[in-house]
Amino acid sequence: MRHIIILSITCITLLSACEQKVKQEEKPKTFVLSDTMKHMIQMDTVTNCNITAELSLSGVVSFNDNNVVKVYPRSSGQVMEAKVSLGDKISKGQVLAVIKSADVAGNYNDLSSANADLAISQRQLDNAASLYKNGISSEKEYNEAKQNYEKSLSARNKIQSLITINGGGKTNSGGQYLVTAPIDGYIVEKKITAGAFIRPDMGDNLFTISDLKNVWVYANVYEADISKVKEGYPVKVLPISYPDKVFTGKIDKVSQVLDPQSKAMKVRINIDNSEMMLKPDMFTKVIVNNVQGDQTMCVPKAALIPQEGKNYVVIYTSDSDLKVAQVNVLKTVNDKAFITSGVSLGDKVISKNQILIFNQLTGQ
Repeated sequence: MRHIIILSITCITLLSACEQKVKQEEKPKTFVLSDTMKHMIQMDTVTNCNITAELSLSGVVSFNDNNVVKVYPRSSGQVMEAKVSLGDKISKGQVLAVIKSADVAGNYNDLSSANADLAISQRQLDNAASLYKNGISSEKEYNEAKQNYEKSLSARNKIQSLITINGGGKTNSGGQYLVTAPIDGYIVEKKITAGAFIRPDMGDNLFTISDLKNVWVYANVYEADISKVKEGYPVKVLPISYPDKVFTGKIDKVSQVLDPQSKAMKVRINIDNSEMMLKPDMFTKVIVNNVQGDQTMCVPKAALIPQEGKNYVVIYTSDSDLKVAQVNVLKTVNDKAFITSGVSLGDKVISKNQILIFNQLTGQ
C-alpha cells in the first residue's frame, strides 16, 4: 500500500513538471497579415504637404451679367399687358409685353400721309411720262415729276423703317407694339407691370434674360479674413436648398472696396450651372481653400482611427511587423489630415479597413 502511494505521488510530480515545461516552451503569438486581409486594405505614405486652411463664408447666387440680354422698350407709352413673370422660361420670339405708344400711333399716321403723297406723285409721274412720250410736255417737266416721286418714296421708306425699328410687323395702326424675347432663357429681372408708363427719359430695361447655365455667387469677406482670399483660390459652394450637393469653382474677382454698412468685401465665384439647380438669390455656404506656405506631415483622413478623444494610425513595415501609433492631428481639411507627431516621413499607414487590424493589435 505504501508503495502505491509513493508511486502515485511520483506520477503526479512528473506530470506537473511536464506541464510546466510545455508552458515554458510556448511563445507569444505575433499578428501576421494574411493574404486575404492584404487584398482588403489600402496603404498610403506619410508625406509633406502645404497646410491648407478653410474659410467659411455666406454667399448668394446671382445671374452672370456677362451672359444676359437686357430687353429695352422701343418707344415710350403705357404697358397694356405683361405676359411673363419673374423666373419664367421663355423662347426666342415669345411676346413678353404689349405696349401702347402715341409715338407708334403717330408713325402710322405719318405713314398714311406719306403713302397718300406717294400715290399722288406716282400719278403725276405717269401723266408726265405720257405727255413727254407724245411730245406734249418737255423733258424738264418729266424729270421734275420723277424727282418728286423719288422724294415721296424716300419719305415713305424712312417712316416705314422707323416703324420697323419700333416693332415692324409686330405693330399695328392702333399704336400698340409687342416686346418679344431675343433669345431662349429665363426671366431673371422684370421691371414693368400692367398699367405702368414708360417715359422717353426713362432709359431703363424692361426685362433681363439669362440662360442660367453659368451663374455668379457673391460672398462677403470680413476685414479679419481679407488676407485669406485671393483671385484663383478654389471654392466649394453648398446651397442651403441642397445641403448634400457641392459645386466647385474659383474666385474670379475680388472687390477693392468694402461695403460701408456691413464693412465686408465682396468676392465673386464663377460656377457652372448646367444642371440648372442654382437660382438667383439662393443663399449658399461658400468654403474657400487657402493653401498656406508652411508644411507639415499629412496622411489621408481615412487613415485616422479616433478612440476616446485620441487619434491613432496603423503603421505597416511588413506583413509581420505592424504597430499602432498615436498621432497629434493639427487639422483635417477635405480628405487630408495634417499631423505634427506620431509618424515619420515615408512611413506607410493603412487607410482602408485598418480598424480590423487595430482591433487585433490592441486586443479589442
